[in-house]
Amino acid sequence: MKPAMKLVERVAVITGAGSGIGRATALAMARRGCHLALADIHEQSVQETARDAQALGVRATAHRLDVADRAAVAAFPAEVNAAHRRVDLLMNNAGVALGGTFEQVGESDFDWLMEINFHGVVRLTRAFLPLLRQSDEARIVNVSSIYGIITPPGQAAYAASKFAVRGFSNALRHELEGSTVGVSVVHPGGVATSIARNARIPAGAPADDVERGRRTMEKLLRMPPEQAGEIIVRGIERRQARILVGSDAKAAALLERLAPVGYWKLLKKAIKR
Repeated sequence: MKPAMKLVERVAVITGAGSGIGRATALAMARRGCHLALADIHEQSVQETARDAQALGVRATAHRLDVADRAAVAAFPAEVNAAHRRVDLLMNNAGVALGGTFEQVGESDFDWLMEINFHGVVRLTRAFLPLLRQSDEARIVNVSSIYGIITPPGQAAYAASKFAVRGFSNALRHELEGSTVGVSVVHPGGVATSIARNARIPAGAPADDVERGRRTMEKLLRMPPEQAGEIIVRGIERRQARILVGSDAKAAALLERLAPVGYWKLLKKAIKR
C-alpha cells in the first residue's frame, strides 16, 4: 500500500471557499500544513477563510472569482502561480442550487446552473492542468453530490449538473492514468450548508411547493461542514477515486447499485417516515 499523500507544503486551489464545504476543507488542509489559494464570488467571506487559514500557520491568498466568467477563469492560474509558484491540488467545489421541476425551470435558469456547476469545473480543470502536471504528485478533486448518484424529482437541473461532474471526473481519471495527476470525485450527502436556503427559485414554481421542498431539504442537511471537510481531506490523502461523505451518501450509492431503476420507490417511503 502506498503511503498517504502528504499535504504539508503543498498548494491547493479551492473554489467556493468562502463558506460550507469549501471553507471546512480549506481549514482541514491548513491544519495539515497545506498552503491555499482560495476563491469565491463573495469576496468578504473568502477573505475571512484566508485569515483563519493564515492563523493556522500557512500561506493563504483570497481571490474573488466567478467560475462562470470564462476570462476570469483563464487568467486565474497565472494569478495563483504568481502568489504561490506552484499548484498541487485543485478542488472544484463552487456550486449553486435551483429548485423546481424541469417544466418549471426556464432555459436561462437551467443554463445559469450548468455554467457554474459543470462548465466552471471543466474550465478550471482545463486552465490548471498544465500547472498540475508540473507537480510530482497532483490531484483534481471535483465535488458532485448525492444527487450525482440518485435523482429525486424536482432536481432535474441540479442532478444533471452533478451527474455531468461525475462522468467528467471518471473519464478524466482514466485519461490521466499513469501521469502524476489523480482525480477524485466527491459525493456529499446531507451536509449542513446554506445551499438549500440560497437556491434560486424559478418564476413558474408555486411558492408553497418551493417552501415545502426547501424545508424537506434542510431537514436532511445534518452533517456539520467541519466533519465533511475532514472526510474529504482524508479521502484525498488516501488518493480515493470516489469520496462518499456521510452515511446517507453511502446508503444511496448502495441502493442505486441494487435497484438502479426502482430505488426511488424505496426512498420515497423512507423520506415519508
